[in-house]
Amino acid sequence: MNPPSAGSPNLDLVLDVPVKLTVELGSCLMPMREVLHLNVGSVVQLDKIADEPVQLSVNRKLVARGEVVVVENRFGIKITELVATPSKA
Repeated sequence: MNPPSAGSPNLDLVLDVPVKLTVELGSCLMPMREVLHLNVGSVVQLDKIADEPVQLSVNRKLVARGEVVVVENRFGIKITELVATPSKA
């Protein structure tokens, strides 16, 4: 998955369009009864193992996987795998 060439006239129009990047850390199923009992300090256990890669999506399309890192007191993602997109025939 290579980034588009900045000089390509077909892509220049969209290179500055904002897209939403989302990282999925994990999820869980929980009965509404338990959700209503959540308070400050409650811990919700997710379905992912601590060292399992997280998924990075752009506009809800999976593009990469990576590791959670901390950079200057903020979370970040270190990309470990780019997801290949199927070629269109």
